[in-house]
Amino acid sequence: MTYIHELTMKVRDYECDLQGIVNNANYQHYLEHARHEFLEGTGTSFAKLHAEGIDAVVARISIAFKTPLKSGDEFVCKLAVKKEGIRYIFIQDIFRKADNKVVIKATVEAVSLVHGRLAESPELNALLAPYLMNE
Repeated sequence: MTYIHELTMKVRDYECDLQGIVNNANYQHYLEHARHEFLEGTGTSFAKLHAEGIDAVVARISIAFKTPLKSGDEFVCKLAVKKEGIRYIFIQDIFRKADNKVVIKATVEAVSLVHGRLAESPELNALLAPYLMNE
């Protein structure tokens, strides 16, 4: 897998459940934060796109949990993106930094709403075109 973006983060105590591992819902926060940071790296933001009437929204998410993270663990969220029809498919994998062990493997499907309607966004297409995986 060739990733186009990586973001290093650290687990905070309050993200863990009674078992002492990261609560499953927090992984979606990590994934979303990495997508937002990726987008900012392209020179735009979700807020800027929204102001232009363009909203990229999650349509489906699938997460395979492999190894739990614990409080204080550093991890890297890696991202790749491809386009299938009107959907942008973000392949996002998280690895524990200490041993590079796979923590989760996720696929996030997003679509664009243009002025509130499901539609292709030429602006978003142009923005993401240089980063799309070739298959």
